[in-house]
Amino acid sequence: MVDLFNSQLNSQWGTFVPQAERIADSSVTFSSELQLSKAELDCLLEQAIEQYQIREYDTALSKFAQVLNDYRNLPDLHGEGMTLGGMGLAFYALGRYSDAIAHSHQALAIARQIMDRRIERQALSNLGNAYRHLNDYPKAIEYKQQTLKVAQDIQDSRGEMAALSNLGMAYKAMGDYDTAIAHYQESLALARLLRDSHVEAQVLRNLGNAHHAQANFAKTVECYEQLLKIAQRLDDLPMEGQILKNLASACYAQGDCDRAITFHQRRLTIACTLKDYRNQEQALESLGVIYDAKGDYVQAIDCYEQRLAIAQLAQDAYLEQQILMSLRNVCYAVGDYARASRY
Repeated sequence: MVDLFNSQLNSQWGTFVPQAERIADSSVTFSSELQLSKAELDCLLEQAIEQYQIREYDTALSKFAQVLNDYRNLPDLHGEGMTLGGMGLAFYALGRYSDAIAHSHQALAIARQIMDRRIERQALSNLGNAYRHLNDYPKAIEYKQQTLKVAQDIQDSRGEMAALSNLGMAYKAMGDYDTAIAHYQESLALARLLRDSHVEAQVLRNLGNAHHAQANFAKTVECYEQLLKIAQRLDDLPMEGQILKNLASACYAQGDCDRAITFHQRRLTIACTLKDYRNQEQALESLGVIYDAKGDYVQAIDCYEQRLAIAQLAQDAYLEQQILMSLRNVCYAVGDYARASRY
């Protein structure tokens, strides 16, 4: 993800590298016949930022490339740095991580030359994210730690919150769950201090997943239950359904089948409200498996029959065959051979 909290380009950007060392990208070159004024370039840069923010990344890159050459011709290091940083973010969003790294390094060099800590923080952040996606976790952690230091120096609480969460993701990817959890908890404390429910929800999800990876299901359930309250407060039914699924999974892993059933039933209700047939089918499948494991075959058969109706409605022959097999197995288990033969 592009910085945990939607890194904004409207702070500053940049990197200075001697002209011979600058990295040219042949896919986004632009040469203007007329020299534009700084005011005109700033306006074009703002348009590029807006296109990036609405996820028109290719269009944004073309406009960034246009203004980059003209900022260099002025010269305007601040504008050049912001533009390079914007290009780094756009390349990152497109999954072109090597290009993101190249442009972010240039932005970082300019930021340090003109002593613009906000451009520096964003460039460092993008470098950390890009290296994490390339599975180079030591470098990702190195740049994220630098990001955290800069954010703390300039008292950028949101930047600090993002850096802590992204450090958590890097450590989790390395399998160092204890360190990941420690960083997530620090990020969570900042999210709550800033009263940012959306960020709080994202960090709680990551924290719950880290506890789940350690098979610490009690902590997992604790995080997901806090997350569930946020989803309900935000009136976000799709999010609530996904959290209920995770809660049910964690409870089932704990051996608490009754709570798992309760959460799956609530999830099923939401899926029905949303007319989300895929999640209805999945919730019914999970309920059928749990009832089967408990030996409550009547309820298991009822769930599988409801699943079968959904599969037939969707004309999913493969799924229908899977459900029929489950129904036959349960019917044989209870000795209802006549019913089994129908399936």
